[in-house]
Amino acid sequence: MTDLIIIGAGPAGITAGVYAARKKLDLLVISKDIGGQAALSGDVENYTGYQFITGLELAAKFEEHMRKYGIQVRESEVVIEIKKSKETVSVTTDKGEYGARTVIIASGKKARELNVPGEKEYKNRGLTYCATCDGPLFASKDIAVIGGGNSALDAVMQLMRIAGKVYLINDTASLRGDAVMREKIEEAKNVVILNNSRVKAILGEKMVNGIMIKREGRDETLAVKGVFVEIGLEPNSGFAPQIEKNSLGEIKINCRNETNIAGIFAAGDVTDVPEKQIIIAAGEGSKAALSAFRYLAEHKF
Repeated sequence: MTDLIIIGAGPAGITAGVYAARKKLDLLVISKDIGGQAALSGDVENYTGYQFITGLELAAKFEEHMRKYGIQVRESEVVIEIKKSKETVSVTTDKGEYGARTVIIASGKKARELNVPGEKEYKNRGLTYCATCDGPLFASKDIAVIGGGNSALDAVMQLMRIAGKVYLINDTASLRGDAVMREKIEEAKNVVILNNSRVKAILGEKMVNGIMIKREGRDETLAVKGVFVEIGLEPNSGFAPQIEKNSLGEIKINCRNETNIAGIFAAGDVTDVPEKQIIIAAGEGSKAALSAFRYLAEHKF
């Protein structure tokens, strides 16, 4: 039985851990990986204190900070269910069961899938959801990025330096996302932007060798060796059926990061906070830890 269990070790979870450790709470961090979506980001130019840093480097800085406090971390462990019972919360993972007086859910989001023919067959065989992880495998090859928001633009920014031709398949009339990123992509000589386009199927034999799209009412086939799916994220909140969520599956919180269940808090991209940014997730993590500390101080166990 610990004072606090933090689920997730992205910017929100790690920051919550640092704040909780400084309050001398007995805590445990459980996470599938370290760094979360931040570790998958390309160039980060808007995190205060760093004019430029890669997502992987920033995630490493976060982890280094957390490890300084000797926080107990259960890495490569997936939470299956959490359940509130009287004054404690039980957390069940694929490797065991833990108890705590408070819990902070900072489990972030995962990549949304296309749900088209060929996606499952060619996953990790030319189709991927992480430009940072897999981009170098496609050096000088023609590839396609699916999406039109910031995550897709970030992927293109990374890949246009590595790949041959980069097709950006966007299903709306124009690109979304930050203006600075749009301008750089529109100026790139090896990027082809295809607006009003929708993916119909992933093609291949043993590996991806093309995609079929519908553009302006006509079917087209593009010869590519890689497909990067960047159509947004969905919250990792399915393990918490008792927690109130919005229509997107995001956990509803108030300004103190409290959920509808006393003693259970949430922070970062898994919540209904409107903007999903590294710096916002970190700030929300600190708030959640302070709220958990206050809750523990005000309750007898």
